[in-house]
Amino acid sequence: MPRLVAAFDKFRGTATAQELVDAAIGAAPRGWDAVGTPLADGGEGSLDVIGGVNKTTLVTGPLGDPVSAGWRLEGRTAYIEMAAASGLMLVGGAEHNDPLSADTLGTGELITQAIELGARTVNVFLGGSATTDGGFGAIRAMPPRPRMKEVDLVVACDVQTRFVDAAAVFGPQKGATRAQVKLLTRRLERLVQMYRDDYGVDVSEMVGAGAAGGLAGGLFAMGGRAESGFELLAERLAFGDMVEGADLLVTGEGRLDATSFDGKLVGGVAEWAADENVPVLAVVGQCDAGLETPDHVEVVSLSDRFGAERAMAEPAALVADVVAERLGA
Repeated sequence: MPRLVAAFDKFRGTATAQELVDAAIGAAPRGWDAVGTPLADGGEGSLDVIGGVNKTTLVTGPLGDPVSAGWRLEGRTAYIEMAAASGLMLVGGAEHNDPLSADTLGTGELITQAIELGARTVNVFLGGSATTDGGFGAIRAMPPRPRMKEVDLVVACDVQTRFVDAAAVFGPQKGATRAQVKLLTRRLERLVQMYRDDYGVDVSEMVGAGAAGGLAGGLFAMGGRAESGFELLAERLAFGDMVEGADLLVTGEGRLDATSFDGKLVGGVAEWAADENVPVLAVVGQCDAGLETPDHVEVVSLSDRFGAERAMAEPAALVADVVAERLGA
């Protein structure tokens, strides 16, 4: 019996990962064995993939207001999304953000809470931040570094940005003007020296240290180690067992661009599929024109095929249509 495996990230604002997985599985014709799982690349939505939140803590939001942040504790392992405590959506988006004031204090408070409740492994998923504070706010709320040495602090992200570049690369997305980007860059440069002097860690050349406005670098300075967010989630969900022996792997995310094959979900799925010689059908909301993809990956853009309006209004149904067509249903 041929086997279909579906693994989707959410289409932000239009469909959840689970809805898209269900749509793809439901489109498999009689005679196909269809299985699937929602996945993420280590950003927002990662907690949903591993089972959702089971703890809630009142912490300091990115602009100082209290926010109720959900996270997950399983035995001695904690899972935290920084966006739940320091995310851009908590302040209403870029137009309502104060990029010079926004900090990661709340994320540090969540890390501390997890440790106080017995966590000895703390996974922090980065992405969707309102901040460019280099992680300084988080460090202020965390236990001292000697105590942090007792904790396996996992910085789960797939961004390759350098620490000082975080302001220029991500600042405008968080509402920063050109002048503010320059100020934020100088702040990050000062933090490089501070982290070097105080912790003996040079974050300036560490790949990915600029993730979440430099929060990754701050966590590295506190003894954190980098791990691919996608790989962490895929291994936890035994995704490799699903892929083995599959005849087609269907995946997708809201927008496919050059970064999608550099650590994000579609790229990660494509790599795992390549290892097993499994073809990939990537069904996405939008796709950048002229994007080069691996030979074993077929891309279908819902916006291109059905129009942007339908792609936004009924993505799950359209995913089902594409999968059914591909399988000859």
